[in-house]
This record gives sequence, C-alpha cells and structure tokens, in this order.
Amino acid sequence: MSVHRIRSGDDTFRAAVSAMTAAPLRPEVEWREIPAPSRMAPSTWAATAEIVMEDEELASGRLVILHDPAGQESWDGTWRMVVLVQARLEPEFAVESMLGDVAWSWVTESLELHDASARELGCTATRVVSQSYGALADRPSTVDVEMRISWTPECGSTEDGCVDLAPHFAAWAAMLAAAGGLPPAPPRVAPLVPSHRARAPHDCEDPR
Repeated sequence: MSVHRIRSGDDTFRAAVSAMTAAPLRPEVEWREIPAPSRMAPSTWAATAEIVMEDEELASGRLVILHDPAGQESWDGTWRMVVLVQARLEPEFAVESMLGDVAWSWVTESLELHDASARELGCTATRVVSQSYGALADRPSTVDVEMRISWTPECGSTEDGCVDLAPHFAAWAAMLAAAGGLPPAPPRVAPLVPSHRARAPHDCEDPR
C-alpha cells in the first residue's frame, strides 16, 4: 500500500520525488518512507532517517515534502520542505550558550554544501538538559537538541525536466550528520569519525 498522499494528476510531484529518492546520500544515512501527513498540502511525501555508525545511532529525524500547485502565501512558492532533526549530545553542551547558533550553522552550511537554494528559511532549535537528583543522582546528565526547520526550495530541473529536489534531500541528510557529530562530506565517501559524541533520542515527534 502506498504511503504517499499525491493529488490525482500531480505527475510533477510524483516525478520529482522519484528522481530525488534515486539520488545517492552519504553512507551513514539509513532512511525509509513513512506515511505522509494529511491536510498540510494537496500532495505530500515523508521519510524518516537515522545516522548510524558501527551500529550506533547518532541522530535521527524526519522530512516532509509538501506540494500545492496553487501555491501558499506563507511558503512564497508551491513546494515546502519541513524537517525535524534530533540528537543527544555530550553533557558539556549543557553549558554551551552558543548551541543554538551552532545548530543554525548546521542548517545553513548543509544547504550551502549541496547548492540547495532556499527562501523563507526558518528554524527553531531547542536544547533540553536533564539532570537527576536524590535517589536518581547516579544517572548521568543528558543534553538533547531538537531542530524544526522549514524552507521553500528554489528548484532547478534534472536532465529529463523533473523538478530537482535532490540537493534539498542531501541537505537534510547533511543536517542529520552534523547533529550526529560528523564533518561535512559529499555522497559516496567512507564514513568519518564524529567531531563530537552524539546519539539519537528515541522520542521523535511529527515535524508539524
């Protein structure tokens, strides 16, 4: 059974998603399609992904692609990318006042790395520090970061004339990799050593 929500006759969306998912991502990304949300646009597609190295999950997130041929004023376009990125970082990030700025740089640099031109770009970065006391004092402190990002892609075209969403798909993967502590890298490269230790929390929510 299809997990897509594609408006009848929306061949542009169908072809764009097909071409996008055929493009390679960096090898640490494990992704799969999931049921697309309803009521957000006439045509939608969604996926979830994890950054995995040596059987350890470093970051996780979701991507929703929206398409409304009539356009939506808040998007300033007919396409919209909605992204969730989550990771658990090292405890020292609990006192890192610039973590929000660092998280924002993961977004902008990932888009730039893959030449994914975007407008109406927005991001909310939330840091959650959990500390235990009393009978639970032996539990280590944890620092989780959650980023909710959305943008309107300025899409080029593939050789066969399809809308080219591949750079934006790759940028999402790069955001996950950055949150997981991996340095920037193009697709089809060997896994790299994380720059900081991170692992994904297991309570992802829909990127509404």
